[in-house]
Amino acid sequence: MLDIRFLRENPDLAKQRLALRNPQFSSLIDQILDCDAQRRQAETRYQQLQAERKRLSKQIGQIRAAGGDSSTLEEQARTLGEQIEALQKQAAECDSRQRQLLLITPNLPHEQIPVGSDSSANPVVREYLTDHRKPTSPNHLEIASQLQLLDLDRAAKISGSGFTCFTHLGARLERALINFLLDLHSQHHGYREISPPFLIRRDSMIGTGQLPKFEEDMYACEKDDLFLAPTAEVPLTNLYRDEILPISDLPIRLVAYSPCFRREAGSTGRETRGIIRLHQFDKVELVKICRPEDSPAELESLTNDAERVLQLLQIPYRVVELCSGDLGFSSMRTYDIEVWSPGQAQFLEVSSCSNFGDYQARRMNLRFKDSDGKNRFCHTLNGSGTALPRLFVALIENHFQPDGSILLPPPLHPYFGKEKIP
Repeated sequence: MLDIRFLRENPDLAKQRLALRNPQFSSLIDQILDCDAQRRQAETRYQQLQAERKRLSKQIGQIRAAGGDSSTLEEQARTLGEQIEALQKQAAECDSRQRQLLLITPNLPHEQIPVGSDSSANPVVREYLTDHRKPTSPNHLEIASQLQLLDLDRAAKISGSGFTCFTHLGARLERALINFLLDLHSQHHGYREISPPFLIRRDSMIGTGQLPKFEEDMYACEKDDLFLAPTAEVPLTNLYRDEILPISDLPIRLVAYSPCFRREAGSTGRETRGIIRLHQFDKVELVKICRPEDSPAELESLTNDAERVLQLLQIPYRVVELCSGDLGFSSMRTYDIEVWSPGQAQFLEVSSCSNFGDYQARRMNLRFKDSDGKNRFCHTLNGSGTALPRLFVALIENHFQPDGSILLPPPLHPYFGKEKIP
């Protein structure tokens, strides 16, 4: 969440920055500051009345000790007690309302990101092999049907639309990709591998910004107030929630595989066909926790680590920077990595690499003790390294051969056990 002190001291700047996302967000700043002013006024008055009641109590004690009548002062003290109780309730209500408003207020965009209202304003930062991309190819559904890699019909019979079942060599390829990604990031890029829980408590979902904003998109176990993981970002980042880390532990770099569960409410159109957009999908996630001054460089290296996946797999891709109007709720700066899908004749996002600044850390109360002994909020970052099954789609479409086989890139051979499919 945003720093309330920053909002108090820089209300106009905060409004201007939020308006770059959407002008409607600016009004949230006024509401937050109004609640903040009411809370502080109530707390100040409460402290004043407490001091007055303490003074009266001392007087009452002195009068009683002298055998005098203290009933008038006692009545005044009771009245003060009622006023204090009302002010405590008012301050608590204002504090709760202020927190709820802060939880639904998005992060401030970074000063250097491009300004625009939607994805059409996202500039391309760099490209890889896009000059050699296939102009067309059978799409992944045609290839998968021919080679029996997927069974969407039986998956729908089990779970409904928006789910898939990898079969035979398709299942082996999915598993090979996951193991390849985990080994690459843990053995070559310096991330520590974690196998986290896939059911997540509400406060952890709030900590990384999924709740309360996106609750309708989450799959919930209402009886236990647990949520199916929408991404491994949530358990990985929350590993250190409510902790103060020694500076020597930073930066922390974590990698994990998880199935991801999202309702994708309202998603329609071309991307809902096949396995490009699903309610359940696999993903290998990268998370970083670092000092504020290091987060810009860590975002660049995080993006490079995700790009390396596609370079090794020889898949054409491009990196775009998200403009202010296309930025994710919790992010202050984001690069999207998009692979070329010749079967769809378009680029598909497989990784979104983001710097959240201290936005998530404030929600999680995640801090570190700096070299001067001062407690400061960490910066958090994450990115897919990468998401499947869009990686699966791009891989089989870009490496599909005229003879009907899929020629796998060399780094996958030891994981898959063969050089081609079938």
